[in-house]
Amino acid sequence: MDPEFVAAIVRTAAGEKINVARFCREHGVSRDTFYRYVARFRSEGTGGVACRSTAPLSHPSALGEEVAEAVLRARKELEEEGLDNGPISIRWRLEDAGMVPPPSQSSVYRILRDRGQIEPEPRKKPRTRRRFQYPDPNGCWQIDGTEHRLADGTTVCIIQILDDHSRLDVGSYAAVSENGADTWTAVQLAIACYGAPVKLLSDNGLAFSGKHRGRMADLERHLAEHGVTTIASSVYHPQTCGKNERVHQTLQKWLAARPPAENLAALQQLLDDYRTTYNNRRHQSLDGQTPQQRYDASLKATPSEGPKAPSGTTQRPVSSTGVIAFSGCSIVLGRRWAGQTATVFWQGDRVVIMIDDTLARQLTLNRAVRYQPLTNPKLSDMC
Repeated sequence: MDPEFVAAIVRTAAGEKINVARFCREHGVSRDTFYRYVARFRSEGTGGVACRSTAPLSHPSALGEEVAEAVLRARKELEEEGLDNGPISIRWRLEDAGMVPPPSQSSVYRILRDRGQIEPEPRKKPRTRRRFQYPDPNGCWQIDGTEHRLADGTTVCIIQILDDHSRLDVGSYAAVSENGADTWTAVQLAIACYGAPVKLLSDNGLAFSGKHRGRMADLERHLAEHGVTTIASSVYHPQTCGKNERVHQTLQKWLAARPPAENLAALQQLLDDYRTTYNNRRHQSLDGQTPQQRYDASLKATPSEGPKAPSGTTQRPVSSTGVIAFSGCSIVLGRRWAGQTATVFWQGDRVVIMIDDTLARQLTLNRAVRYQPLTNPKLSDMC
């Protein structure tokens, strides 16, 4: 408070005549304000001219201690269950528990901040684009494997299959490793429950894809027979399979909150329980819907009839005995081609092999055997 202002108030309250209009003009205050302080001084004395708080007398938007305790309790429960426990998840938990109305997301955040549960972070730059998703359920599935340890320290693999449109976990399968046989079993189980997808997206793991290696993995071959198109992410670009990478984190967090499984059968039981929880729990990226609700809300896309044979081109060196290795097979060309480089054109199991501009061999791979001998008598003479 300005000392001259206080002195003028005291003098005026005592009955001294001063030029109030000029004083207020010189000090930038209104006469109403001046006389209000005079009245306060007369009724309250010196305390009447002290600065007072401008805070409102009531806080209609403030939440009671009961709500704060419910927020903290919900956060603790979610954490113990291995589930996401941020403000949105806490608000949904309170709403599902029957709290009407539940506190807003920002109110939950303030409670957590004020009680030291979270540390405020600088505002993140808002995203300028939404993540791409396929328009229909079963339009595309994503498949990937994540390592996990059993109670005795044994490392195993969990093969997860996710519907791109709805984030529905269509399959979480406990496997010895990320191998072709277990991967195909996981996909078969998912297809049996949900039907075949139009496409299957994977990274370039050996069990999933051979496209960038100039071959066809067993999984690609099996899916081609069901009319499913297989696509693989670019090399060193895991963002393509980002939804599956994110759901791995959710799964591992959920498993970490439980005693480790003793064996694969026990782990599979945990995975079945997880799928039920995950698929029927609200998802932030689905605007509060559950994956199951989003999956059930639309007609399912189906693959077109007929096989979808992958195709490609690759190069292979010809050995000193006139053999090339391709797609898990040894293909005999003949000794005349030893030491040269063959260009392989393939679609499914149909293969054409060129050396320079000459057709060295054309065949359909016999998957019953690894060794693909020459069968044409004229070509056999070249060996």
